[in-house]
Amino acid sequence: MEDVNKAIEVILQDRKSYTTSLNYAINYCKEAIGMDGEELRVQCLYILNNITHWRHPKAKEVRQVLKDYSKSSNR
Repeated sequence: MEDVNKAIEVILQDRKSYTTSLNYAINYCKEAIGMDGEELRVQCLYILNNITHWRHPKAKEVRQVLKDYSKSSNR
């Protein structure tokens, strides 16, 4: 879960993309802070769906962390 929070922070720190590729993802990320378990897993799916056009040096890594967490059923 710590990796997920770090990934979400990377998204939130990319302020220059807020109005373009991260439009709705920002609100989902803000909501995800403090979540855990199934609630966070579902929120990760929403975030992933809204960062498909996001370009960032760590975008691939962030997407993978969120995908791994959302696929895990042990949360």
